[in-house]
Amino acid sequence: MAPSYLDALPIGTQHPRARALLAVRKDSVPSRILVEGNWEHSQLLTTPTTIDTLYYCPEAAPDPSTAERAAARAHEVYRISPKLFARVARKSRSDGLLSIARLPVWKPDRFRFDDSSLVLVADGVEYAGNLGTLIRTVDAARADCLVLTSRRARLNHPTVYAASRGMVLTTPVLEFDDIAGAAAWLRRHNFEVHLADPDATGSYRVPKYRGGPTAFVVGSEGRGLDCRWFEQGFGAVSIPMLGQADSLNVALSAGILLFEARARKDGW
Repeated sequence: MAPSYLDALPIGTQHPRARALLAVRKDSVPSRILVEGNWEHSQLLTTPTTIDTLYYCPEAAPDPSTAERAAARAHEVYRISPKLFARVARKSRSDGLLSIARLPVWKPDRFRFDDSSLVLVADGVEYAGNLGTLIRTVDAARADCLVLTSRRARLNHPTVYAASRGMVLTTPVLEFDDIAGAAAWLRRHNFEVHLADPDATGSYRVPKYRGGPTAFVVGSEGRGLDCRWFEQGFGAVSIPMLGQADSLNVALSAGILLFEARARKDGW
């Protein structure tokens, strides 16, 4: 029988499960993410994601219906006090709901690509908000996956969940140990690779983006693309800057590039 939020075991700060919650709250468990809030749980419940533990504070929950549905999916359910809840919650309004959920694991060798395939590579992403927005953009453009190299932002940071609108649970994200490995994977799958470089002379609107899978590589917010990407022999494209700014936010740039390629591939 599924656990009920109504008869959940109350726990204090010294309980092992409370300590496990604090560890995830500190982002120190790479394969787990902390989900908090009513909307966030509603989104979580639309996916097949495994919920390890639900922590419920009824005193802080205006609507118990989401707690009931989450409890039915969770492996374990615990009731925590308002004091403990306030200690572990990141958001000012978390609606009495905190869950530890498992991030999906994606394997590079499981992917198959065709002419309609589209991939975004993000090199050296520094901010969790941008990482989450990149994931959301990949989903919106119906790209196959996001590839990360030299990542700095943590995939399990709660801001990634919020900025991705929960798409971090359903959008494939691959990570490579080095740039050469990611570049070799792209070549092995016959990708036409375009480096996003503000100094490139060719506009992003020149390529046809047809005849094979397409990949764009965008750089970090502060440093741009790692020079090792330019050593791979790939071509570069730029987004023309018509004002005084010399570049765009990385997530906005990725959106422009991905949607241009998707429109060309799909004929709209």
